[in-house]
Amino acid sequence: MELRVGVKILLKNKEGKYLVLKRSEEKYPEVGGKWDIPGGRIEPGSSLMENLRREVVEETGLQIVGEPKLLAAQDIIKADKCKHVVRLTYSGEAEGEVKLSDEHDAFEWLPLEEIKEIPMLDKYLKQVLGLKL
Repeated sequence: MELRVGVKILLKNKEGKYLVLKRSEEKYPEVGGKWDIPGGRIEPGSSLMENLRREVVEETGLQIVGEPKLLAAQDIIKADKCKHVVRLTYSGEAEGEVKLSDEHDAFEWLPLEEIKEIPMLDKYLKQVLGLKL
C-alpha cells in the first residue's frame, strides 16, 4: 500500500471568513466539482509548513500569516487503489488577493456555518468542520 501525506489549511481573512475552492471539473473529472480548502501532497525533503505555504501560494496566490494551528489528522484509506493518505488540516490566517491556479475554477470567502451547508463539500472537510474550532 502506498503511503502519502497531504496538508490542507482552513484560511481565515481579516473579515473572519474562510476560503473554500471549487475543484476544476475539467482538470479533475473524477472529483466532480467538489468544494474544499487549499492544500495538497507534501514533497519529500521539505517540512510540512514549507509544503503548506507552497501549496497555498500555488493554488491561491495568498500568503499564510503567522503560525498555522493543527486542527485534525485523518487517515484516508483507499483499499481499492492501494493508497493510504494521512491528511493534516490546519487553520490559519491569510493575506493578499486570490489568484486561482488551473486546479480550481471558483472560490468563496464564507462564514463556517455557510461552508457546512455547501452541497458538494469534500467529505473529509465536513469531518473537520464537525470539530469545535
